[in-house]
Amino acid sequence: MAADALVDTGAILALLDRTDRWHRLCVDTFQQLRLPLLTSEAVVTELFHLVGDSRHEMETAWKFLRSGAIRLAVIEDSELPEIQDLMFRCWDRPMDFADATLVYLARREGLITVLTVDQADFGTYRIEGRKRFRIFPATRP
Repeated sequence: MAADALVDTGAILALLDRTDRWHRLCVDTFQQLRLPLLTSEAVVTELFHLVGDSRHEMETAWKFLRSGAIRLAVIEDSELPEIQDLMFRCWDRPMDFADATLVYLARREGLITVLTVDQADFGTYRIEGRKRFRIFPATRP
């Protein structure tokens, strides 16, 4: 099944953590989006790094990932130079690897919608250098 939107690390964390200030907004938005959402291995790596050593949080993250709500996009080795180019192009607002994979996937998959709490960065990133992301949640907590 094709995805209609991307999801970033911070939004996944907010969905899973009831104490996160973005939790309610992300849950409300998540319930309005068509599933599955698309993400990258880099985002999942960040997720588990930030979850840390908490067994409960790790189990919650695994349960969410295995629920079918998220589809993990495969990025081939041959696609890495394009991701590298994205990261090198954005020196005024450095783009980390996970964000670069999402910007790349947006172009490759024809997506413009992203569920993220990183509104400042995704507000400046452009798809193919010109198209703006449609960022959700649309408001801040």
